[in-house]
Amino acid sequence: MRDVAIIGVGLTKFGERWSSGLKELMGEAGLAALEDANVTSHEVEMLYGGTMASGRFVGQEHTAALMADQLGFKNIPAVRIENACASGGSALRQGYIAVSSGIHDIVVVGGVEKMTDVTAGEAATALGGAGDQEWELFQGITFPGLYALMAKRHMHEYGTTEEQMASVAVKNHENAYKNEFAQFRKRISVSEVMGSKMISDPIKLLDCSPISDGAAVVVLAPLETARKYNDTPIKIVASAQASDTLRLAERDSLTAIKATSIAAQSAYKQAKVAAKDIDVVEVHDCFTIAEIMAMEDLGFYKKGKAGKAIEDGETALNSKLSVNTSGGLKGCGHPVGATGVKQAAEIVWQLRGEAKDRQVKGAEIGMTHNVGGSGATAVVHIYKRAD
Repeated sequence: MRDVAIIGVGLTKFGERWSSGLKELMGEAGLAALEDANVTSHEVEMLYGGTMASGRFVGQEHTAALMADQLGFKNIPAVRIENACASGGSALRQGYIAVSSGIHDIVVVGGVEKMTDVTAGEAATALGGAGDQEWELFQGITFPGLYALMAKRHMHEYGTTEEQMASVAVKNHENAYKNEFAQFRKRISVSEVMGSKMISDPIKLLDCSPISDGAAVVVLAPLETARKYNDTPIKIVASAQASDTLRLAERDSLTAIKATSIAAQSAYKQAKVAAKDIDVVEVHDCFTIAEIMAMEDLGFYKKGKAGKAIEDGETALNSKLSVNTSGGLKGCGHPVGATGVKQAAEIVWQLRGEAKDRQVKGAEIGMTHNVGGSGATAVVHIYKRAD
């Protein structure tokens, strides 16, 4: 197995991109990544493209071939990865495996979603496919409803408060305010979150990630040749994935996502590091309670302790641990197929020292955590700046 590095990243601005279609978003992020990697289109040997529901959102399937065509990759294998909101992270893992195994040298991993061309109701139906359609969605539960069940149980068992959940949104909007690619470059307050519309008690509108358009692309290469392309390659030192039951009702616990803890422990073992060694992490905050649970499931805090820590500022930029410096899904946006790849791009910028106003001082080890559905899939990667 070979060591694998990210040698280039590219990102579109996330948000309501009314004047850009799926192709334009793919091209914008892809060309930026190729330029950053100093790679030409004819050097690319393989493409993995993450999208969740492009057929439902814009009527376009076969998106990996479309992405390859849009970026000028002639006749290479191109594979679409669909793993709900973890599609991007799962595509990154497949790209990592392809390079690590020696099958391919230069691999492009992209993620894209164009979500705003349909109504909110149609988008909710499409996203609902990430849960158990027969036993959950058909019975009337929504994704905010599923996470509300988790939040209520977490509050009951550990005393987590709605204000602590609101603190997650406040922190992530503060980071998004400093990110030129973010959908919401606006600071908010705990009182604004608490006063926003109730979606599914206790989850309010400002506890939820938005519907977004956007794309993200990274370029992978063997570490041994990475400096041929880029002076600051970022090594992927761990790639792990786990799954759990699709139905929330069959989980061991409503206050933990088991797939996250399993993937995290595998990643720590691969990287030969512990949670305390991580400097910056992008976690899957589709709802504010999801970030609180992630911080516990990833081993940064004991169960029931993350909410208070976040409220106390321990996970703010350049505090004890910098979490969701991009603004996370909540502030930066959540075009579902692109999110996992965007997380990797943010960590690359952080470890290169190129994150501008949101730079984590002295960042050496980073992590990404991407979740599908209500936790049936979790993908965790760990990164270091190459020596």
